[in-house]
Amino acid sequence: MTAGKPQRIVNSVAPIRICDNGGWTDTWFAGHGKVCNVAVYPYVDVQVSVFDRGDRHERVMLNAENFGERYAIVPGDELPNRHPLLEAAIDEMGVPDDVALEIAIHSDAPAGCSTGTSAAVTVALVGALDALTPGRLTPHEVAYTAHRVEVDRLGLQSGIQDQLCSAYGGVSYIEMHDYPHATVSQLRLPDPVWWELERRLVLVFLGRTHVSSSVHERVIAELESEGPGAPRLAALRACATDARDALSAGDFGAFGRAMQDNTAAQEALHPELVSKDAARVIEVARAHGALGWKVNGAGGEGGSVTLLTGPSATEKRQLLRAVAEADPLYQVIPTYLSRFGLRIWEARLG
Repeated sequence: MTAGKPQRIVNSVAPIRICDNGGWTDTWFAGHGKVCNVAVYPYVDVQVSVFDRGDRHERVMLNAENFGERYAIVPGDELPNRHPLLEAAIDEMGVPDDVALEIAIHSDAPAGCSTGTSAAVTVALVGALDALTPGRLTPHEVAYTAHRVEVDRLGLQSGIQDQLCSAYGGVSYIEMHDYPHATVSQLRLPDPVWWELERRLVLVFLGRTHVSSSVHERVIAELESEGPGAPRLAALRACATDARDALSAGDFGAFGRAMQDNTAAQEALHPELVSKDAARVIEVARAHGALGWKVNGAGGEGGSVTLLTGPSATEKRQLLRAVAEADPLYQVIPTYLSRFGLRIWEARLG
């Protein structure tokens, strides 16, 4: 049986998330919450090549490029469980009976960077597969489908902010009024504020993959027992509102203070949520005039930190050199603000 040429090629990209002020409050145990976060490159990239069913032996071939793995999935059969999130998303969306698919997935963001990469992967994959069938999911529906894959199918702990940020892009203010239901307001920043924010934000990967731990489980148990009205959750919600107001006013000093307050509020949940590596990067940043720092995601060992530098470009470059010198594992990941969230388009053949 010949491989044949694809009938269609569907591309999708989705941004990752940094600087999630108010994170932890977009969860089931928080009940209601507020998050202000920022969508950035590097994107997650998904490409789905669509073949006539008769031209391929395998119905679905999955190519997880970051892991160097390419293997077949049989719709309706037991999933291989090699990349459960990808497989569950494909199973959730289904494959039209008359086609076979080659699905390639790639991300330039390091695995375990605490930047919502897994959510971006799922959003991009759901969006691409949705393009194969009549009707289209809205960005909101794509985000909630991706969230459902993680929570309902795989039983993972997941708030809703990562999926919504990836689907919508830009700078988002997310208000979750009753888990998991939320509204998304995108901040329309003037170009000079947008450009300056892009220039000042720095993403530092701490060189170690972030994984959920017993610390996270203890924090969740404590917050569940305290309920949605817990003062520590209220402090985090306030950071999201402060971040939104600061960016809306173009006040980088206030935005930096909101980032600092949020990291302190994370540390109040448990001291180990701000790891020794994160604290070391923060001290380097403070010594070089940074205005703010936010431990991305839930915090803990590994992951990343977002820094907000001051107005001096020279001092920013000095900071980047100092971070690299502090530990050879630390990596500054180049980022650019993403005005767009999920994008889906069909490639021209030939």
